[in-house]
Amino acid sequence: MAQYEEFTIDQGADVAVEIHCVNKDNSVKDLTGYTATSKLKKTYASDSDSTIAFNSIIATPATGGIVTISLTNAQTDLLKPGRYVYDVELAFLDSDSNQIIERVLEGRVQVSPSVTR
Repeated sequence: MAQYEEFTIDQGADVAVEIHCVNKDNSVKDLTGYTATSKLKKTYASDSDSTIAFNSIIATPATGGIVTISLTNAQTDLLKPGRYVYDVELAFLDSDSNQIIERVLEGRVQVSPSVTR
């Protein structure tokens, strides 16, 4: 089950969130061979045209278990103030070449309006 986290994004500003992934025994999760994907929408039912994809990067070395999701100031400038939902998923291929997807983080984002635009 994914962790739940709420945070605020300032409209028109760059934002980056660092996610430290751990196993159930609290050891650092080795992300070697994993890819990360994260998206933001106004609501869960919003159509794909309104989906914003975070830039999702697994930090080097992948054995450190860190994923960074980010948006540029140009991307956040296009967001209307208000609440959004997001999630972060990790994917890897198992020994049978099946793609396994794990949601590691989800929650709500509050976009605060900008005066200086």
